[in-house]
Amino acid sequence: MAQIAANPLVLVDGSSYLYRAFHAFPPLTNSQGEPTGAMYGVLNMIKSLISQVQPSHIAVVFDAKGKTFRDELFEQYKSHRPPMPDDLRQQIAPLHNMIRALGIPLLSIEGVEADDVIGTLALQASAQGKKVLISTGDKDMAQLVDDNIMLINTMNNSLLDRDGVIEKYGIPPELIIDYLALMGDSADNIPGVAGVGEKTSLGLLQGIGSMTEIYENLEKVADLPIRGAKKLGEKLLAAKADADLSYVLATIKTDVALDVTIDELTIGNANNDELATLFGRYEFKRWLNEVLAGNSSVTNPMEQAVKVNHYQATPSVPKTEGAPKNFPKIDRTLYETVTTQAQLDAWIKKIQQAKLVAVDTETNALDAMQAELVGISFGLENGEACYIPLAHQHQVANESGAAQADLFAEPTASAEPHWELLPEQLDKAHCLAQLKPLLEDPAIQKIGQNFKYDQLIFANNGIFVQGLAFDTMLESYVLNSTGRHNMDDLSARYLGHKTIEFEALAGKGKNQLTFDKIELAKAAEYAAEDADITMKLHQTLWAELAQTPELVTLFNDIELPLVNVLARVERNGVLINAEALLQQSKEISARLTALEQQAYELAGEKFNLASPKQLQEILFNKLALPVLQKTPKGDPSTKEEVLEELALDHELPKLLVEHRGLSKLKSTYTDKLPQMINPKTGRVHTSYHQAVTATGRLSSSDPNLQNIPIRNETGRRIRQAFIAREGYSIIAADYSQIELRIMAHLSGDEGLTTAFAQGKDIHRATAAEIFGLALDEVSSEQRRSAKAINFGLIYGMSAFGLSRQLGISRADATKYMNLYFERYPNVQRFMHDIQEKAKAQGYVETLFGRRLYLPEINSSNAMRRKGAERVAINAPMQGTAADIIKLAMIAIDQEIAGNDEISMIMQVHDELVFEVRSEKVEFYRQLIKQKMENAAQLAVPLIVDVGVGENWDEAH
Repeated sequence: MAQIAANPLVLVDGSSYLYRAFHAFPPLTNSQGEPTGAMYGVLNMIKSLISQVQPSHIAVVFDAKGKTFRDELFEQYKSHRPPMPDDLRQQIAPLHNMIRALGIPLLSIEGVEADDVIGTLALQASAQGKKVLISTGDKDMAQLVDDNIMLINTMNNSLLDRDGVIEKYGIPPELIIDYLALMGDSADNIPGVAGVGEKTSLGLLQGIGSMTEIYENLEKVADLPIRGAKKLGEKLLAAKADADLSYVLATIKTDVALDVTIDELTIGNANNDELATLFGRYEFKRWLNEVLAGNSSVTNPMEQAVKVNHYQATPSVPKTEGAPKNFPKIDRTLYETVTTQAQLDAWIKKIQQAKLVAVDTETNALDAMQAELVGISFGLENGEACYIPLAHQHQVANESGAAQADLFAEPTASAEPHWELLPEQLDKAHCLAQLKPLLEDPAIQKIGQNFKYDQLIFANNGIFVQGLAFDTMLESYVLNSTGRHNMDDLSARYLGHKTIEFEALAGKGKNQLTFDKIELAKAAEYAAEDADITMKLHQTLWAELAQTPELVTLFNDIELPLVNVLARVERNGVLINAEALLQQSKEISARLTALEQQAYELAGEKFNLASPKQLQEILFNKLALPVLQKTPKGDPSTKEEVLEELALDHELPKLLVEHRGLSKLKSTYTDKLPQMINPKTGRVHTSYHQAVTATGRLSSSDPNLQNIPIRNETGRRIRQAFIAREGYSIIAADYSQIELRIMAHLSGDEGLTTAFAQGKDIHRATAAEIFGLALDEVSSEQRRSAKAINFGLIYGMSAFGLSRQLGISRADATKYMNLYFERYPNVQRFMHDIQEKAKAQGYVETLFGRRLYLPEINSSNAMRRKGAERVAINAPMQGTAADIIKLAMIAIDQEIAGNDEISMIMQVHDELVFEVRSEKVEFYRQLIKQKMENAAQLAVPLIVDVGVGENWDEAH
């Protein structure tokens, strides 16, 4: 694993930093309207790198103005690049002044690029045996890597040493120039060899050797396992001049004449007067305060050094192997089991005096609407924690006084013991009455881990918690939405601590004990540890989160307030017409039986429609249908997408697709929903999950409301069973084409924004644009094609995918897409820019700053990389849509909380569903529409369609 050497020479590619900061950071300005985002970003990255790496020597290197020797060699070199944006150009001079005022050496040499200066210094240092760390996002720099030189990408804290170059590119550093020369570089307009791309270039270098060796052995090219190998030798020969020129252009110059030595590249004293002037003007308040206190902060070490392992872009969030060594100490001797009034009084006093307290509940079930409260734990900032048992039980022999043969004999204990409450615990009702004022006091700040569950448990016991300040699950989720956010994983990752496992106490499987039956001493240690770990996780996570103000805002304004909203929605639940669902189940059963008989007739034999092995035999051996995909074991695949494609031309797969869909609906909804009605409330209560999807969208379970189909009759009938209670109606409010509207906003495309602003049918408007027609001339088929393009593009659909969806040739699909991009050029520019941004920093962002990490965006596996590139396009839109509907939920909840005229009962994708007193429907219909449409301000209007009915289907 690559590791950073102590006190290296650090060479910062300032020009790379400049562009990456300009695109990665929001377009910040000071109060005078001067752009500041790139300056802030570059300084932030430099200061962070210095404090983490603690270099002995450093230089920040920028490109100089004017042409370089490469422009003389090739007039078209970088000629296609657009001019530098004015907002960026304005920031260069003050940024240079800030860097110099910090005492950091800055170099900019005329006639060469920053790469050449860095290459010269790096090789000089390497020749002296000094370790060098080059900070850049430029792949060209990989040619410089040797035993002493490594690259670091500070956007994702990934390191590239010699082994890393081989792992990432499939070739060693000494072949990187050859690699670039053969395939060219569109970013720099290096021509390369026409028809030779990344894979072909790699195949040539791996198969034969360097470019020189390739041209010396052109006769061997035809035998290489490369597509088009037979004609490749001719292409190479014809493009020899371009290849040679490209080799020179791609080679970093390492003999630049410099008037500075490596020994001189040390951090000097900061000019705090100059810094105060600059930071004051551009309103970098935190840094200004540091300077005014006499501290430039540039050399202050951070607790956590960079710990990066390989080339792939991974979120710069601590993991177990990379977390600080000085983990907070977990001291279980500070835990207390509270079983007396004196102990409870003492803890009540501690909680009242505490600025912050961690709170956790223990229950006997996972379903928050039916679980019984067993105990409560509290944790303090100093490591103290307690557990208050309230409903623990122990086994007692069941003495039987039944008549026996010997009337004078002692009664015997029966074989079946029973459970009774432990006597050594406080009275539950009395204890809760004393804790209620503390839990409902907004002045006492609380922390939880997935606190929505605890909130529901407390609410079931008449306690409505106020003062929730932090939730560690959500802190982790906002930092990095990928991965797992449960307490055990977070503790291991951030605290280096293995928590007590529930199964170690309760056992596994059907004999697993509920928490109220676990031995009290062990249960108390487990529960108190939960509160203690929650507190320590918060202390660690918040320090990480606070480094990015946008993420703090996201946490405070969206995720945390949503906890209360979702808890209320879950408690409200939804009324279900069980009889209608059971009747539908009977009808589905009859249809399934009919489908099975038809399938047997088509197959010529009976078989298990749910057995992949039997399906493989029937479909591909007996009926000889084409094999479209294979399983990892090499067998023909029978997964749903394969059957759907086969169903376009074959009857049996069509029946199988219908059978699978109906079976799933029956088992998931028509059979199951009536069984899920809560006996206490008479309603179904789903559970919403905030920290599951990478994009920020909510998911739900038990039941999963997100997957009920709406486009077929069976799904609509299920929705008809979601009803309002007597005297109430259902209101369903759905954002119209929200992701397309977000695309219009993010891309800034004039054609799209104009169409939305004018209230046009966007699919008809798109069809009119790409087919060159008037709106009223667009056919339904053309509108369908435009709709497929509109939605397909935001999911990264290729021409091949579009051709399959529309049933047209790939050439026609390509033509449609090209026409689309001609009419909406900024959409294409946005798609390109967002992918490049993702590759540079390892993540994309929503409009509200939510980061969506893409660990495969720079993968050497083409399929994974392409998949990540598609996600990079869609994730900002899907994530922004998720943020907007969350903001709408918060805004509406603030208006309706505690009002018995209206209840928010469901959130499904871009839709909110309410149960409203019938005579107040029009008032709340307008309120809901207004709040949802004003949840965010985009360059195009947000439109919400609102429907009313006796059931969900009618209202949708």
